[in-house]
Parts: sequence; structure tokens; C-alpha cells
Amino acid sequence: MSAGTAPRVQALSPHDATLWLPAALQIYVAAMEYPAGTEAHRLPMWREHLSRPGYTAFGAIAPLPGRDGRVVDHLVGIAYGYSGAGDQWWNRQLRIGLGQRGLSRQGVAAVADDYFELTELHVHPTAQGHGVGAALLAALLRDRPEPRVLLSTPEVPAEENRAWRLYRRTGFQDVLRDFRFSGDPRPFAVLGRDLPLP
Repeated sequence: MSAGTAPRVQALSPHDATLWLPAALQIYVAAMEYPAGTEAHRLPMWREHLSRPGYTAFGAIAPLPGRDGRVVDHLVGIAYGYSGAGDQWWNRQLRIGLGQRGLSRQGVAAVADDYFELTELHVHPTAQGHGVGAALLAALLRDRPEPRVLLSTPEVPAEENRAWRLYRRTGFQDVLRDFRFSGDPRPFAVLGRDLPLP
């Protein structure tokens, strides 16, 4: 991303998802370094999320040169989430993990009963390092009615990547570490913080 082309952050309507979902999934694949074709497997899940209570999405849009040399708007970052609920797979996994760590029923409920799930936050590699992730995070969490936000992110050695640095910089604390979600062998961390952001 060239200098002077700071992206603008704007809400992405579920109604218009057919317009922005393909580009958002391409960003997801590039940012996560997944193999091409992964987006086709994720598309049904992302579409299902559109109808969940409290669903909110924001995109970072930057003016970039197109194939013909003209400057056009491109989606370079995506963030979305929704209100957590007990009938959701991620919530059930969270409750299992908290129980395995010895939390009482009341302790599990205190974490998992009322929160906003930050489901996806990705910035295309060419746009990283310019504050795009922080701007998306701030927009997504602004004016949320839930008392806290939770997210999961893959564990990395010494927490050394841009995502971890962003989350730590914005006050996210450990909720679960080295947790393995059903069907995924990778260790994940669940992080959370109270809302609103300062």
C-alpha cells in the first residue's frame, strides 16, 4: 500500500454481503496464508454468520491502482462478529475449555453468558503495518451493548505476530491458553477484555 492512501473504515451491510464477501474471503486466505480454495469451504459459514444476533462487519477500503491503471477502491481489511450465545459451536467449545481448566459452573457463566464474539479480523499482507487492524477493531467494538469481547487466535511462539501485538496493545487478556478446538489440531488462545474500549 503506497503512502497517502490510508484506508477508510466503513460498515459492511449483511444485505450487500454478496458484493463484499468474495473479496473479504480472499483477504482471509492471504492473511492466514491458507491454500487457494480455502475460501470456498469458509463461504457457507461466513454466510450463516450474517444472520446471527448482533452481527456487525466493517471493512477497510483503500484507493489502489486497478488492472487498467485507474485508481479504484479495494477492500484491504475485514472485521466482523456477533453476540455470543449458548447454541453456537464456539460458545460450547469455550465452555468445555473453561470447565477443563477447573472453572466452576458460575465461573464459566461469568465468562461465556454475555459477550461479543470477535469472529474474524484480517488485513491483507500488503496493507499490514499501517494501523488498519487497529482501526477495524475500534470500529467493530464501538458502542457494543455487551460487557466484554472474546476472540480466539492461534498460538504463536512468544506471541510474535501482528495480531498478538494488536490484541495485547488494546488490553486483551488471557481467558484460555493452548486450547484445541474440536476438529483442529492447532493450539489456540482465547483472549478477552471488558467493553467499552478506552
